[in-house]
Amino acid sequence: MEILVTGGGGLLGHHLVQALLDRGDRVRVLALPGEDMSWFDERGVEVHRGDICRRETLAKPMDGADAVLHLAGMIGVWRPLEDYLAVNATGTENVCRAAVAQAVTRIVHVSSWTVYGMDQGEPCREDRALAPFSEPYAISKAEGDKLVQRMIADEGLPAVIIRPGTFFGPGDRLHFARIADRLRAGRSIIIGRGDNALPLVYVTDIVQGLLLGLDHENALGQAFNITNDAPLTQQEFLRAIAAEIGAKAPRLHVPYRALYTAGYAFERLSAITHSQRQPLLTRLGVNVFGTSNRHAIDKARKELGYAPQVSLHEGVRLTGSWYRTLDS
Repeated sequence: MEILVTGGGGLLGHHLVQALLDRGDRVRVLALPGEDMSWFDERGVEVHRGDICRRETLAKPMDGADAVLHLAGMIGVWRPLEDYLAVNATGTENVCRAAVAQAVTRIVHVSSWTVYGMDQGEPCREDRALAPFSEPYAISKAEGDKLVQRMIADEGLPAVIIRPGTFFGPGDRLHFARIADRLRAGRSIIIGRGDNALPLVYVTDIVQGLLLGLDHENALGQAFNITNDAPLTQQEFLRAIAAEIGAKAPRLHVPYRALYTAGYAFERLSAITHSQRQPLLTRLGVNVFGTSNRHAIDKARKELGYAPQVSLHEGVRLTGSWYRTLDS
């Protein structure tokens, strides 16, 4: 197949592109102007420069593609809601409409587990109403998800929606490396009791879900949770990372409500000072790591044959091995 990957330069994109190459697909990636794509050049991957916020830059990269795997999105930066919506909602619409114009036969859209909201109690299933936490990333990902749903229902868009858990693996500087850095520095804490389930999944299991969404005839027009349904608690995850990198596990418990309030204060301070730097603490970060979030994967198991292949403990071992190489 001839496949275009948007957002290929990120953690998930690297692992996905390698898997596509390994199975013999012809791969091209869409990258922002100035983005370092030397890893792809070395592997003979065709790189197109463009921006999902500018629809006129999307026709050429999609010309002749059989499928589009849409990974591009805004995450982990301190920007207002309108910036996030421009990328994660309007940008998604641009990708979908450009793909239809180029007669692409399948679009796999990467959404997020955060579209369901936080701390929902029981495992969230795909038919649960989307009720994102009130912050730019989650709101914009929910809007992008709903937009794809509407285009599927109203326009027959040949799309599949994948709602991944929080993925980690070698190359993860957004979550794993930051946590490991804090553990090494002795600055890590436990939010609340620490017995909350984290919605974690190893990156290659997300790749597995994306490939099933790309290939399986039952996937078209559907949404699927792709995660690991044998979660670690917050405390288990921190202890596992600490053991793997040779650091001390955190022992200090800080009440969830106190940290949440502090996160709100830091956010307000950033707003008042018009800072573009990520606050030291945010409510989203406290929520993600301090509340219990589970997502059912029985639909993906039954309809796609999905099954997690890498345990979270093994994932920590593999990612810890990568992290240790950063010292050399």
